[in-house]
Amino acid sequence: MPELLVDFITSLDGYGSAEGWPGYWGLEGPEYLAWLDQSPERDYTILMGATTYRLMSGFAATADAASLAQLTEMSKVVFSSSLTEPLAWANTRLVNAETVEAVRSLKASGGTRGLRTIGSLSLCRSLLKAGLVDRFRVVVFPVITGSTGRERIYDGYPDVGLEMVASRTFDGRLQLLEYVPTVLTGPPG
Repeated sequence: MPELLVDFITSLDGYGSAEGWPGYWGLEGPEYLAWLDQSPERDYTILMGATTYRLMSGFAATADAASLAQLTEMSKVVFSSSLTEPLAWANTRLVNAETVEAVRSLKASGGTRGLRTIGSLSLCRSLLKAGLVDRFRVVVFPVITGSTGRERIYDGYPDVGLEMVASRTFDGRLQLLEYVPTVLTGPPG
């Protein structure tokens, strides 16, 4: 059965983006970018919601979209009841069905090497709550964006125990943390 990886980038204070800041908070370095290019999960099917699709496909449609060329080539599934076919971004399939059941079917079919998310905070939250997430990966960027931060990643999440399975430092400042998540019914003990 293919694994499902929830993949986030975050500021130290848990934001997925910040107003006025560039992508990756302007801190992506050569080591991190090389790892992104060589990551074995680059062949996974990407899962996203409509908001992330609109944002990312808009970036990909711009003339300077060379940095998103690899993402454009990847297989993508968008879960949405507001979007309609045909979708403009190459290699993207629209699913207008109950998300958790659709992802459960994708995992059970085994027809993909693996699945991973990009952005899509509510999608990730619902997949985690349903117990479908096999691995949870976070790359922490060394900034606190308390005044400008947008999209608090973990708001609305259940309590989750995390067993660390890997960690790495990129460019002397970015922290990659990988965990196996377990949704908890309440605080331990």
